[in-house]
Amino acid sequence: MQKLFIDYTPENEIILDGEQARHIAKSLRMKKGDMLTVNDSNGSDFGCLIEEITKDTVRLSVCYKQASDSEPTCKVKIYQANPKGSKLEDIIQKCVELGVFEITPVLTKRCVSRPDEKSAKKKTERYNKIALEAAQQSGRGIVPKINNLLSLKQAVKEDDSEVKIVFYEGGGEPLKNLVENEIKSVSIYIGPEGGFEKEEVDLIVSNGGAAATLGKRILRTQTAPVAALTAIMLITKNLE
Repeated sequence: MQKLFIDYTPENEIILDGEQARHIAKSLRMKKGDMLTVNDSNGSDFGCLIEEITKDTVRLSVCYKQASDSEPTCKVKIYQANPKGSKLEDIIQKCVELGVFEITPVLTKRCVSRPDEKSAKKKTERYNKIALEAAQQSGRGIVPKINNLLSLKQAVKEDDSEVKIVFYEGGGEPLKNLVENEIKSVSIYIGPEGGFEKEEVDLIVSNGGAAATLGKRILRTQTAPVAALTAIMLITKNLE
């Protein structure tokens, strides 16, 4: 069923308005009597029946509640060096579909794109909208958060994952040696178009991280997070 997200836990009835109501009525062309799933953004799905559709609102009755079964057992955070153009939008869309928990854009020394605070804030709003749309389309149990742009030093300081991995073209351990199938949280650091500088890799490693490789080929900055996340989902048995 089509899935939508709200930011509260409903009881017997849900009233949708604005963009969500228009999406149901005009884009999806749903009608009274159709069913859809509403998620409370906290892992619970609510099976709902459309009771009424007006010009501005959609009224739903809650038929049942169940825990979402679509969330991975391993929470993967991506710290992505801020790329040029619309590459981050593609990264967000694909990684949300694959099961990422959170994405934080990071400024590294070789980043070409360096937006000012106002521009970065505006982009973050758009990024979170992309994450919402991808979560709805893929049937996620949560909407992964896209954080504000941080410096690499700030990102490393706040990172509390059990395993921290930096992917580095200068070499490192195979991913399977660093991630066990029972692990509950992993952070991955992806460099910009020009790659990480050695001292940046050293910073991550000195704070509990480990350097890893994704093989002998050099992957683009928008390819590496998708490949790494897919591999981690496979290792942790979240693609079965």
